[in-house]
Amino acid sequence: MNFAERMKKIKPSATLAFNAKALELKAAGIDVTSLAVGEPDAPTPLHICEAAKKAIDDNFTKYTAVPGIMELRQAVCHYFQRQYNVSAKPENVILTTGGKQSLANTLFVMLNDGDDVLLPCPYWTSYPDLIRLAGGNPVLVPASSAKGFRIDVSDLEKAVTPKTRMIILNSPSNPTGVAYTQEEVDAMVKWCFERDIFVLADEIYDQLVYDGAPVSAACWWEKNPEKIAIVNGLSKAFSMPGWRVGYTLAHADLIKQSSKLQGQMTSHMCSIAQKAALAALDGSYDCVEEMRRDFLRRRDLAMAEISTWPGVVCPKPGGAFYLFPDMSALLTPEMPDGTAVCTYLLEKARVVCVPGEAFGAPNCIRLSYSVSDETLMDALRRMKEALYH
Repeated sequence: MNFAERMKKIKPSATLAFNAKALELKAAGIDVTSLAVGEPDAPTPLHICEAAKKAIDDNFTKYTAVPGIMELRQAVCHYFQRQYNVSAKPENVILTTGGKQSLANTLFVMLNDGDDVLLPCPYWTSYPDLIRLAGGNPVLVPASSAKGFRIDVSDLEKAVTPKTRMIILNSPSNPTGVAYTQEEVDAMVKWCFERDIFVLADEIYDQLVYDGAPVSAACWWEKNPEKIAIVNGLSKAFSMPGWRVGYTLAHADLIKQSSKLQGQMTSHMCSIAQKAALAALDGSYDCVEEMRRDFLRRRDLAMAEISTWPGVVCPKPGGAFYLFPDMSALLTPEMPDGTAVCTYLLEKARVVCVPGEAFGAPNCIRLSYSVSDETLMDALRRMKEALYH
C-alpha cells in the first residue's frame, strides 16, 4: 500500500514498544512492574463519577456545541480566576478530547509550512511529531542534567532563528519534572513577546507542584491574548486520563479557528465527560491536594533511593510525577544508551521504564512514581541491584 508522505514524519511510540514487551512477559507468567505509565494511580474522585452517571440518567447524550457546553467553558474561566486571578470569558475557551487535541488544534491553526518552533529538550514525546504534522520544524533548545534540565533566556537566544514562529513551554515538565518559577516563566514569555514569538504554554501538571504555589503564564495571556495560548486538562490533577478532557485558553479569534478545525475533525468532546468535567472544576479540590501530597511523598522516597546510585544524576523534580535520571556514567559498549538500559532493566529487574531517546535525551530513562509506595520502592531496589550487581 502507498501511504501519505506525512506518515514518515511520525515515530513509533517508545512507551508502547516497552509496554508490549512487558505484556509478553506477563503473558508468560513473569511478574513485571511498570514505572512507564504517565497517569495517576488514584481512582477518579467519586463526585466526578456521580456527575457522569447523572448525565447518563438524564439522557445528556446528544450533540453539544463544538467548543463545549457554555457551563463548562464558564467553569474553565472560573478555574483561571480561582487559581491565578485571571479574568476570561467563555469565548476564550474551547474544550477538547484531551490536552493533546488542544495542542494539535493550536499548532495546526497557527503554523505555516516551514515555521520553526522552539522546543526545550528534553521534551514530551508527542511535541516534535505534532509540530511536523502541522508543517513546522522543531528547533531543540537543549538543557542538560547538570543544569537541572532547565533552560533560560540565554539558551533561547542561541536557538532562535529568523523563521521562529512559536515556542512550547511545558511546566511542570514531562519527562523531567522541572517546574519553573514565576520569575523564570515571566522572563521567557517577555523575551518571546519582544520577538513576536507565539507562546504555547502546556500547563497540564500545573496543580502537581511540590515546592511553592502553582505557576502559570496566564497572567501574560490576560495582557496579550493574541500572543499566547494556555493548554490544560483534567487528566493529571483530577485523575481523569481516560475521560479525555482538555481545554485551551486563547484569544477569541484563535478559539474560533480551533472550533472550525475541530468541527471537521472530531466535533465536541464527549457530552458525558463534559458533565464530569464540570463537577471537577466547580467542586472541591481536596482530592487534588490529596494526590499532590501522595506524589510529594513518593518523590522524596524515590529521590532518597536514587541518590544512593553511584554515578547516576537525577535532578530533583519540582512537579508532575516523573524522575528522569541521566545514566551516562553507567553506559558501556554493551549498554550504550538509555534504550539499552531499559531493555536490560526489563530483562534483569523486571521493571518497565521509558528510554530517554523518546524525549530527546538518549542517555536518560524516565520513571513514573505514580504507583504505590511499596511498588515504587521495590522496583527501584530491584533496579539498583541489577545495575550494580
